[in-house]
Amino acid sequence: MEMAVSLMCQFAVEPESIRRLIQEAKAGDVAAFERIVMLYERMVLRVAQRLLLDREIARDAAQEVFLRFHGKLGKFQEEKDLAPWLYRITVNICHDLRRRSKPEVALELAPTPRHEALDPEQSMELVQRQALVAAALKELSPREREAIVLRDLEGLSTAEVARVLKSSEGTVRSQISTGRVKIKKFVMAHLGRSA
Repeated sequence: MEMAVSLMCQFAVEPESIRRLIQEAKAGDVAAFERIVMLYERMVLRVAQRLLLDREIARDAAQEVFLRFHGKLGKFQEEKDLAPWLYRITVNICHDLRRRSKPEVALELAPTPRHEALDPEQSMELVQRQALVAAALKELSPREREAIVLRDLEGLSTAEVARVLKSSEGTVRSQISTGRVKIKKFVMAHLGRSA
């Protein structure tokens, strides 16, 4: 429920408005479906980029997410929260893309919105931290990366991550713990080399 509230705050759209858009999209209203895509596309793209670590492949994945969502729209129950469903579709599509090809990983994440208050030096530090996070995520197994991205970067609770990944909370906690240790070791080694 926390996730639904935070997402609604992020999008400034009431859950009832989302339900109405879904009903309209199910009835064939193309504009309603496009509005849903606009509301969730940044979230889907961000997650895909963090899981795949490649901007172009993530864009393809995001398109596939919304194509699959459109195809299964009739099965979606309006009373349920849409975000977990989209997270699940995104994770599945990223799995599929990783299985189909093993491309050279480009270490990049979704661009962060510009903060007008940041001076050029702070902006450079932000870019460097993002590159370090992307490189650290590359060191994780796909399952660890999924758990870390959804829990630590997307802010889902452990229970929500377990539901999205169709796993137990204990397994998710273990993946998060292992992933955090690997990230910490990677960052410490990187900072030790650059100091």
